[in-house]
Amino acid sequence: MNKPFIDVLAGRRQAVPPLWMMRQAGRYLPEYRDVRSRAGSFLDLCFAPELAAEVTLQPIRRFGFDAAIIFSDILVVPYALGRGVRFEAGEGPRLDPLDTPDKIATLTREADFTRLEPVYEALSRVRTALPQTTALIGFCGAPWTVATYMVAGQGTPDQAPARLLAYRHPDAFATIIDALVDTSIAYLIRQLEAGADALQIFDTWAGVLSPREFARWSIEPTRRIVDGVRQARPDAKIIGFPRGAGALLPDYVAATGVDAVSIDWTAAPALIRERVQSKVAVQGNLDPLALIAGGTALDQAVDDVLVNYASGRLIFNLGHGIQPETPIAHVEQMIARVRAHKG
Repeated sequence: MNKPFIDVLAGRRQAVPPLWMMRQAGRYLPEYRDVRSRAGSFLDLCFAPELAAEVTLQPIRRFGFDAAIIFSDILVVPYALGRGVRFEAGEGPRLDPLDTPDKIATLTREADFTRLEPVYEALSRVRTALPQTTALIGFCGAPWTVATYMVAGQGTPDQAPARLLAYRHPDAFATIIDALVDTSIAYLIRQLEAGADALQIFDTWAGVLSPREFARWSIEPTRRIVDGVRQARPDAKIIGFPRGAGALLPDYVAATGVDAVSIDWTAAPALIRERVQSKVAVQGNLDPLALIAGGTALDQAVDDVLVNYASGRLIFNLGHGIQPETPIAHVEQMIARVRAHKG
């Protein structure tokens, strides 16, 4: 049976755009909160295949989305590289900082992929349980974004520690990037083998880079990952999400070879239609705050996405992840409006 989500990535526009949400398995769902309360730490949940599979499937059961995305985190890759990773309640991830060239020299290039076996098992469990028409997405963080957390040891408002290190010590910073590229290639290939139909590369912090640095630290590592995955799986379908890239998106599409790009809600529609969607599929780009607002504002925001992009290849999604305070009724409102679209 056809999967509408994969059809769009393969070049076939759908009259009703396929639909899913970034972070669709999460705290806005009471069934997720129940599992999370029993799991222990956030990483315990990521690395418990039965529980990770369960929370991946919860939004599919409730909403019938066209794609599921495996429940995991972008920081499992540095964890496989031997870095300490922990999540502190209310404060986000914490790692041991790699903030000097001497510290970077201690980074291993050899990942311990046995640490990621629970992710592959969860993928296999979900693949078995999903409806045949529902796609399964695997993912990783883009090297630039993952490196920003590895350098600072945590998230910062504009990831200045990594940006400064990349300016001051580009060769040392490239050591981190190279390790992440190699590890991410192997990790994504194994996700495909475990049952993923498509992959997404999340570059959440791409938008803080200047054009020159964007080309070096966002575009080029992503291109290497796409090429590396396709050496093993030539038919691999890959979505890039260089959040905040704006006018640099056409360059990203041309250089990386992705099948689709996810766009945030600030993207300029004419630019996207003329220079991006004419080349690849587009995924996005509802403002998550419009989803919280609901009512007429939500209807208008949904219609704007459809008017701007549904005449071409579109996967309807948010411009970033769903917020925990989002009412479930508003998600249902959004789904109904998208699926009523006829075009």
